[in-house]
Amino acid sequence: MKKSSIAVLFLSISIVLVVYLGYQNLFPQAEPPYDDDQEGLNGQLIFKFSHVVAENTPKGQAAAKFAELVDEKSNGTIQIVVFPNGSLYSDIEEINALKDEQVHMIAPSTSKLDMLSPEWGVLDLPFAFSEYDAITEGVHGPIGEKLLQSLQKEGIKGLAHWPNGFKQITTNKGPVISPEDLAGQNFRIMQSKIIQAQFGMLGAIAQQESFNSTFKLIEEGKVDGEENTISNIYSRKFYTVQKHMTITNHGYLGYAVMMNQDVWDRQSNNTQQILLEAMEETTAWNDENAQKLNEEQLALIKENSSIEIHELSQAEQRQWMERLKPLYEEYEEIIGQELMEELQELKKRYTYED
Repeated sequence: MKKSSIAVLFLSISIVLVVYLGYQNLFPQAEPPYDDDQEGLNGQLIFKFSHVVAENTPKGQAAAKFAELVDEKSNGTIQIVVFPNGSLYSDIEEINALKDEQVHMIAPSTSKLDMLSPEWGVLDLPFAFSEYDAITEGVHGPIGEKLLQSLQKEGIKGLAHWPNGFKQITTNKGPVISPEDLAGQNFRIMQSKIIQAQFGMLGAIAQQESFNSTFKLIEEGKVDGEENTISNIYSRKFYTVQKHMTITNHGYLGYAVMMNQDVWDRQSNNTQQILLEAMEETTAWNDENAQKLNEEQLALIKENSSIEIHELSQAEQRQWMERLKPLYEEYEEIIGQELMEELQELKKRYTYED
């Protein structure tokens, strides 16, 4: 055999070995190491975490914080590699990518999860939460826990809720003060039947499009506006292509952090414990950071932008609540009586005052 042929043969074998060993590290075998002390001896465990927002948003910063804590708690043997800005998958693609084990962790908006379990629609009901404390109690209490458990039937391990905050409205078609002001306007929304129904009830045309396409849709005049948290409006510079913003606090936006259940089950007890501890600490940190970030970035928009901002008074806000109230009755059977009753009890503890 010629020397060149032998060299090619050895090179081919080397490539196969590298690919195989890399795959082993990325997708641990179904049987975990018999001794926790052996973890990491054959290289780092690597988990790919995909999300669609910028790194300077609550979710972006929480993902980075989680990766930092996992690295610290595992002494560098477990790595969370974060892919922001939809660089791997769009918000429409990421759930299927998780199920197919193309990615190990995602944190989609809860609004997209009613396609898996209709119960998730409870978080999309208009004015479900009146303040940040209500959000915290809602998503970290029985309501949030039941929603995470509902993912099990889809082969998904629900790990935590990461709230972002309250949604506001931006548009190019005049100031939005009363519910009637939305009539005839075209809005980009997330994939959610309840959000679609809300805008329909207000006489608007709702267009379900990916988050990453929103700026271009506005810039090209294909939609008049959108709804989002301040941090997303700021990080994606929607305020630079919109003339009006109304602080409505009309809806909640948050994320459910999840893993493929099979990937989770293949991890050792020690790895699972490290991930859970890091997730618990990150979640508590995010609760404070998200509110702080939204407040800071609203101030930056006011300082650096010419966008016209109107904040609904409590009387104006009640007009919106009254107009959208029928959605609660319409979706009670779909969401489930138990979750609806728990939400109503929560709303009683956090009431809107005149």
